Order: sequence, then structure tokens, then C-alpha cells
Amino acid sequence: MLVLDEPTNDLDIDTLELLESLLQDYSGTLFLVSHDRTFLDNVVTQTIASEGEGQWREYVGGYSDWAAYQAARRLETAAAAPAKAEAKTTAPPPANKREKPRDKLSWKEARELEALPDQIARLETEQQQLTQQLEDPAFYQRDAQAAQAAAQRLAAIDDELMVLLERWEVLETRANPAS
Repeated sequence: MLVLDEPTNDLDIDTLELLESLLQDYSGTLFLVSHDRTFLDNVVTQTIASEGEGQWREYVGGYSDWAAYQAARRLETAAAAPAKAEAKTTAPPPANKREKPRDKLSWKEARELEALPDQIARLETEQQQLTQQLEDPAFYQRDAQAAQAAAQRLAAIDDELMVLLERWEVLETRANPAS
């Protein structure tokens, strides 16, 4: 077992790459604390993250996987908040708090699953167009504010795509549990 606390601090690129390679080949257990997100993504297979109020949770994958899960969870929570508020005012609390997990998709989820490929394709098309614009040096000279807005939109598209791909995976898994 190895325990490493901020192992990438003050390392040059060659040493960092060597460390990554050695840790990827390490067959034992590795406990690693680092603020280097790329390093974490390249090395770890599981992440333990603080959820606040003394709660810790384990996630499969590196930092990016955890961040995508958190973004999807925030999106689902935000979407469910108005529905929960309406349900509280109109319906009494359920008698049985433990609900059975549903195996089938609801009608709304099935429509959402059908629409996801088109949404993803639209975002990917927009992403390609913005990337082409930002690759043109004259774009920055013509309108620096538009270039900055395009760069911000490109970053937002990356986040949106991650959330949509995660949601697609969840719905597809529920729709086809055997595959």
C-alpha cells in the first residue's frame, strides 16, 4: 500500500510522467491526495470525496468522473425542485417511504432518451463551429469580446455535453438492463 500526499508538487514534466507511469503499473492499493486534477484522472480508478457535514462518498473513476456526476446531480436536483414543491402542496406524503426502484422508463424518460442524441449532435456541431472560429487568429483581432464569449460558450458546451452523456448512459442502462 502506498500513501501519497501531493506527490506532484514541484515536479518537472518528465518526472511527473514517470511517476504517473509507475503508479499506473502499481498493483497494490494507492491512497492519493492531490489538487492536480489531470494527474488524478490519469492515475486513480476510484475517488473518495467529501460531501460536506462529515459525509464521504466513493465514486468510480477520477476527478472528471466525480465532477460530471456532481454536475448531473445538481441538474437533476434543480429540475426536481419545482416538482417537489408542487407535490408537497398538492399531495399528502406517501405512506411507504421506501420506494421500489423502477426498472422501466417512464413515458417522459423515454421521450428524453429519444431526444438526447439530437441534443448531443447539436451541441457537438456548435462546439465544432466555435472551435473553428477560435482557431482563426483574425477572430481575436476583429472582436475580442466575441472571442472571449465564444471561449466561454465552448467551456459551457463541454459541461453540458458531459451532463447529457451521463444522463444518456443512465437512461440507456435502465432501458436495456441486460446489455
